[in-house]
Amino acid sequence: MRGSVARAWIVLAALLALACGVCGAGPRPAKPNIVILVADDQGFADVGFHGCKDIPTPNLDALAASGVRCTNGYVSGPYCSPTRAGLLTGRYQQRFGHEFNPGGGRMNDIAGLPVDQVTLADRLKGAGYATGLVGKWHLGAHPKFHPNRRGFDEFFGFLGGANAYVVPPQGTSVPNIQRNGEPVQEKEYLTDALAREALSFIDRHRGGPFFLYLAFNAVHTPMHATDERLKRFEGIAEPRRRTYAAMLAAMDEAVGKVRERLRTAGLEENTLVFYFSDNGGPTMMGTTVNGSRNAPLRGSKRQTLEGGIRVPFVFSWKGRLPAGKVYEQPVIQLDVHSTALAAAGVEPKPEWKLDGVDLLPYLQGRKSEPPHERLYWRFGEQMALRQGDWKLVKYDATPMKLYNLARDIGESQDLSEKEPERFREMEAAWQKWNAELMKPLWGGRGARDAE
Repeated sequence: MRGSVARAWIVLAALLALACGVCGAGPRPAKPNIVILVADDQGFADVGFHGCKDIPTPNLDALAASGVRCTNGYVSGPYCSPTRAGLLTGRYQQRFGHEFNPGGGRMNDIAGLPVDQVTLADRLKGAGYATGLVGKWHLGAHPKFHPNRRGFDEFFGFLGGANAYVVPPQGTSVPNIQRNGEPVQEKEYLTDALAREALSFIDRHRGGPFFLYLAFNAVHTPMHATDERLKRFEGIAEPRRRTYAAMLAAMDEAVGKVRERLRTAGLEENTLVFYFSDNGGPTMMGTTVNGSRNAPLRGSKRQTLEGGIRVPFVFSWKGRLPAGKVYEQPVIQLDVHSTALAAAGVEPKPEWKLDGVDLLPYLQGRKSEPPHERLYWRFGEQMALRQGDWKLVKYDATPMKLYNLARDIGESQDLSEKEPERFREMEAAWQKWNAELMKPLWGGRGARDAE
């Protein structure tokens, strides 16, 4: 009897040891939730953590203080749709012809994110995530491009590049809003409605893991703000800037509500949050000017100058990323895709041909070298290349110019004649990259965003 008991204990111990060997030293950490917050047409200067004085952004500042602020954070397109195509695919959008905006909400079966491109939502859904998009799509209005066919389980928002925020004078609801393809009678100020829907998504999927892509249309035109928020900014004399401030305040409040809901749900330490604007502020006449500011950067939305492509850029993950850190190496929104996959435990495959980099080891200080040797841009006849502190750029009808951004962030002193060897080397590098790209599937020289 004693021998039988002893043998039973030995077998039990062996099974426990085997189980521990399979499971590891402790329980596997849960897959983190992924939240991507994207502003629309926000100026580089228009956040407190970049020194903004006339528009308080307490919730965005708190987000930046909770994580890593990237001072050289870029997007791969100088306006809306191309940046979103690059974000969701993790690839330079020019590689698959998505160089320009598809324009409005036109029912066009060509102008949209090509259906052979796999999205971040597709990949995270395949990894067991609930996936939701709240807000602006702008990657094609034809049914084959619809978010619900591109990896998103849930969609609340609008398909085009711009949308009213309020019920029009002769209307009964905010136009063009839908839920999973069905029209919605929305009466709430749109930024507040998007916050409401984001909170609902978090509540319904708090068991996780979930991927929430909250794509604000603030602070894109049309310039619509609530009376209550406009009153808070009566001290701003210029009417457009005052309305912009009220619209930005609404978005800042929405960001605060999302973060508070994550805290109260006990999800803060298991949620990776990204924040950036889809391009710089539209400050140049001829664009949909909204009252934004990009100082000390030169240039505007629709340009490959810094003011068009360098944006507020923040990563936050409590307990996993350092709080209050400033990261100065150049990064780009393509990296958000790769970083989210790494956090979710999704191993990228070579055939995906991702251009983004997993930034977690860089932001955590485990890697010290720059994540990218070079960053590239092509936008019709405009171009740019960032290599270290140096930038080669052609904007509008100008020839290529060379700037040292460490000494000249405003891109005012062309050094191409003083640095001819560097100029030729960078031009050759850009031409090599350019040779890998497709011709645009639509649009071209002079293409306008209809929004």
